[in-house]
Amino acid sequence: MTLTDASVARKARKATIKDVAALAGVSPSAVTIALHDRPGVSKATREKILDAVRELGWRPNLAAATLSGHAVHTVGLVIARPARLLGLEPFYMEFISGLESVLSSRNCSLLLRVTETSDEIDVHREWWQGGRINGSILVDLKIDDPRIGALTEIGLPAVVVGHPSLAGPFTSLWTDDAAAIEEAVRYLAALGHRHIGRVTGPPDFGHSVIRQQAFETIAAELDVETSTATADFSADQGSRAFRSLLLQKNRATAVIFDNDLMAVAALGVADEFGLSVPNDLSLLAWDDSQLCQLTRPALSAMSHDIHAFGVEVATALFAVVNGAEQTSHAVEPPRLIPRGSTAPPRP
Repeated sequence: MTLTDASVARKARKATIKDVAALAGVSPSAVTIALHDRPGVSKATREKILDAVRELGWRPNLAAATLSGHAVHTVGLVIARPARLLGLEPFYMEFISGLESVLSSRNCSLLLRVTETSDEIDVHREWWQGGRINGSILVDLKIDDPRIGALTEIGLPAVVVGHPSLAGPFTSLWTDDAAAIEEAVRYLAALGHRHIGRVTGPPDFGHSVIRQQAFETIAAELDVETSTATADFSADQGSRAFRSLLLQKNRATAVIFDNDLMAVAALGVADEFGLSVPNDLSLLAWDDSQLCQLTRPALSAMSHDIHAFGVEVATALFAVVNGAEQTSHAVEPPRLIPRGSTAPPRP
């Protein structure tokens, strides 16, 4: 079969980097290397790849034209959240501000889409193959996340916000969730709590799984009873999950929340039940936005610099897109900030 004959069938559908690789008789990674003008393929192979690209009419990205000069113009970020919730969630506001502090200094734009999870792969593919982005940031990774295989296949440069076990071949930056949850449980146990609850985000998120496993492990080590309720990071669902813990016959005397928004909402629920925080119940938040410091009592929290995290992620993506050596690594771990919402339980 000739190059032209082989391309006819592929043109009947939208070509992918895998099609280009098959037509040129190389691997998808070789296609990426050739288009980015990096060392690693011969001149003859590079020409063969470019012939296949032209034959298929594949448009990988404006990167094909500009990455040889190491230009980065637009970075993609897709967040699978209800739009109304995203506006209320402090984590992403801080994270995006960190990204923008790097992007704006380099005259680069952030292309943001809030969508349903099932649409996310299509959005990334459309952006990349349509020449709208140079690379992407992947967030809220799940166990065996389908985005990893799909986006590897099309050759999209990306950085994963999440543990390396979730990231496949992509560079990843993450916080040590297991160590942080262990510190939180040890702290509450040291105060005297023997039954600790946890209100989590979606249970299929990789960081939720990592935290829950660490939560159960350290609780068993310390002979602490546990209770868990799941939510979606919103105040409404967080309140509902917290109520379910309070309605248990043998309820927890301390509760850890997977974000600060749910912890803030829990203060109202505690009041609804006639419970005093921290006299009757201790609450510990995650992320530690300004919300935690504005409540009464102020919320104890596992605090980390989310703005700085965004800065590191954006910097790593620039390195990946430009072909620089970039290794996965953990960022500064969360640290415990005790405030007025935690205390020893009543005797």
